[in-house]
Amino acid sequence: MDAISVIRTKRDRGELTPEQIDWVIDAYTRGEVADEQMSALAMAILLNGMNRSEIARWTAAMIASGERMDFSSLSRPTADKHSTGGVGDKITLPLAPLVAACGAAVPQLSGRGLGHTGGTLDKLESIPGWRALLSNEEMLHVLDTTGAVICAAGDGLAPADKKLYALRDVTGTVEAIPLIASSIMSKKIAEGTGSLVLDVKVGSGAFMKTIEDARELASTMVGLGTDHGVRTVALLTDMSTPLGLTAGNALEVRESVEVLAGGGPADVVELTVALAREMLDAAGIKDADPAKALADGSAMDVWRRMIAAQGGDPDATLPVAREQHVVTAPSSGVLTRLDAYGVGVAAWRLGAGRARKEDPVQAGAGVELHAKPGDTVTAGQPLMTLHTDTPEKFDYALKSLDGTYDVAPAGTSYEPTPVVLERIA
Repeated sequence: MDAISVIRTKRDRGELTPEQIDWVIDAYTRGEVADEQMSALAMAILLNGMNRSEIARWTAAMIASGERMDFSSLSRPTADKHSTGGVGDKITLPLAPLVAACGAAVPQLSGRGLGHTGGTLDKLESIPGWRALLSNEEMLHVLDTTGAVICAAGDGLAPADKKLYALRDVTGTVEAIPLIASSIMSKKIAEGTGSLVLDVKVGSGAFMKTIEDARELASTMVGLGTDHGVRTVALLTDMSTPLGLTAGNALEVRESVEVLAGGGPADVVELTVALAREMLDAAGIKDADPAKALADGSAMDVWRRMIAAQGGDPDATLPVAREQHVVTAPSSGVLTRLDAYGVGVAAWRLGAGRARKEDPVQAGAGVELHAKPGDTVTAGQPLMTLHTDTPEKFDYALKSLDGTYDVAPAGTSYEPTPVVLERIA
């Protein structure tokens, strides 16, 4: 077996054999296949695609490159959620303790933000003392004692994916749906969860801009989960407008705690409850009511135990940025559009996100929204507040907000986009 023949097969629109896939993934992980050879193969996959059997084998080969976790010792069924990323997407924070409060165990392996999309671990690290890096033994202990854990994936989980993801990021092949699907699902299947709910974002602030692309990605991932014995369902959800009223790290933690306390923005609550119901159903738990668990404080109790178990202080004061800048409404009327991508880029430029994975982030940086589409505003009213420790970033962030919102004359009708667009199972 050699890399050139594998590349040629896919370049010429052929189907890779199971033996070719197994060999190239293993050889690349070991360093026998060079980065430039794998980048050529990734580009051929981007241009020519893969069929379902190829994607399933590719995913299996990436899983086989590392360890598989085992939660069979737990007394509860396991359920996990994965989001493809968006702006203001803090859903994991209230969702994990909520589902745990309803009887499932939630082993949530999360990532960091890159570009305009936020990262769950960055958000939680704004809580003083909280630790993202846990050993497998620590992760299992937190899961067993609290019902939920949110942490970073260990180096032993699908190492082939970690290496290939970094390569795709610098070779213009991130968009290849077979590689996106196998990247996500190899980690989730290796994680060992019994069921999985996928939150596939659609819109300007999402990776998938169109409903057709999102549907293709979701269907591919649901198929992969099914092929590997993991009960999998996907919701396509709107990301044309930011979720909730905050995009940042500590800002989103604060809003998540509001949701757990029975309040918070309606769209965040709606999506959290919808995903919780899907996770509980996939785990075989039929009689729990997640809306009740938010209202009666039981989800908050799990949150506090989970944060404390990972070294965090749930009562600590969250960081606040040193500088603020208010953006006001240019005229009176109805706010009819607030582009998620523009808000996400502004939060990133203020210091909430990173351009490279090794860049630091500011805990208090981000964008706080004071109005959402459908709201009536008056000229000069605050639309959003920008937060940062480095005020020289304001001008750069403001440029990303040019043309990202529209105010129509008073009386203009506005038809909101549903939070959940489709369900794929």
